[in-house]
Amino acid sequence: MAKSERPNILMIMADQLRHDWLGCAGADHVSTPNLDGIAERGVRFTQCSTPSPICAPARISLTSGLLPHRLGALDNSAYLPISTPTFYQRLRDYGYHVGCVGKLDLAKSDRYNGLSGARPRTFGWGFTHPVEAEGKMHAGNSATPIGPYTKWLDDRGLLQKFHENYSVTRPKLPWFEAQTLDSALPTEAFEDLWIGRRAEQWLEDIDGDFPWHLLVSFVGPHNPFDPPTEYADRYRGKAMPKPIADDLNGKPEWIRERAARTMGTDEQHAIARRQYSASTTAIDDAVGGVLRALEARGWLENTYIIVTSDHGELLGDHHLYTKHAAYETSMRVPLIIAGPGIVGGQTSEALVELEDLNPTVCDIAGVPSLENIDGRSVLDVAHDPSREHRSAAVTTEVNYRAIRTREWKYVESLNDTSELYDLAADPNETRNVVGERRDIAKDLARQLHSRLIEGEQLRR
Repeated sequence: MAKSERPNILMIMADQLRHDWLGCAGADHVSTPNLDGIAERGVRFTQCSTPSPICAPARISLTSGLLPHRLGALDNSAYLPISTPTFYQRLRDYGYHVGCVGKLDLAKSDRYNGLSGARPRTFGWGFTHPVEAEGKMHAGNSATPIGPYTKWLDDRGLLQKFHENYSVTRPKLPWFEAQTLDSALPTEAFEDLWIGRRAEQWLEDIDGDFPWHLLVSFVGPHNPFDPPTEYADRYRGKAMPKPIADDLNGKPEWIRERAARTMGTDEQHAIARRQYSASTTAIDDAVGGVLRALEARGWLENTYIIVTSDHGELLGDHHLYTKHAAYETSMRVPLIIAGPGIVGGQTSEALVELEDLNPTVCDIAGVPSLENIDGRSVLDVAHDPSREHRSAAVTTEVNYRAIRTREWKYVESLNDTSELYDLAADPNETRNVVGERRDIAKDLARQLHSRLIEGEQLRR
């Protein structure tokens, strides 16, 4: 098939971006005009869930198309097994250039990325043109270069300053202050802006002989929420929505113990949310540069653009921060798909899961999907947003597993209290009704176990 007949595919992934923290999702407290513009050109999925609200398991699931527990990938020590097929390999084998710029987290415990970001492992996963960069904490905790970003910093005499800020200054501070300091680096050295520029360079350098798939994987707005001062200044004192208040009655003990460590004041929560917003705006500006580079090559009309994240961020909801919970702002992620033949400005309320993007990308490229996977292509939903997709979505970590339908969410914590939430009556998940609706809990537990143990694909 001629190159001109085969679309390019650009996937933009943020790390720890909430589903509701974009202008196109109704968040008027944060500026994301470039991401909003992609939504105007495509379909925004409002009900996309991560298969695991933690970096490595979620990304391994996306790459393999398998739910994390099938590979034993339940925490950040997980590696993508070398024997597990990936959709990157499938695209490569059918004639695509396959690139990445940014964080992969498919072998997170292996801390050396190679100074060019092209360690041999990335080629095994299927990349032909990789620039695998360090995560922000990965980068900040090393005094010597361990990947392309820290090498870039070191070449400019900035690595020691960055390292001292992460490994010396922040650890001495109280939790909220440590998590919300501005970046110690000048604006142009902020990693997400560097990733954006490096992705622009990738698009400028790649030949036009073959179609391509490029993953641009930002490291923010993951904590610490440390935007450059230039971006943080835009949000100083700006009003922010308050976190979900929760008396924690009916919550498992492990949730209550964790919440006790991040109980903050209204102002502390507001500062965290401003810094998170500023970090998100920096990513949006980087996305704008990538889109301009795409347009400069004349590829905008023949490129599918997918925007998503690996998991959300609680930002003080239920007195919790980061992720590691099955509550909505941790479990749900943004998803936008735009491209040829997709009518813009639409939304879909279909229940989808992050690993569904695996066969979706193959579907877009016109190549066979991987066999025996859990993911199911959502390309038909992108073309007809009124379609349903799944009857339920699941998410798992080491200590709990959860299932979410449109109406209910059931969370089964190991050796702790189970939870059941009526999402229609209690969308903020503050009232655990597991004791009152044991019939619903029992049915959802059956569905959850069937999906996890037997691999049953749940459909309406």
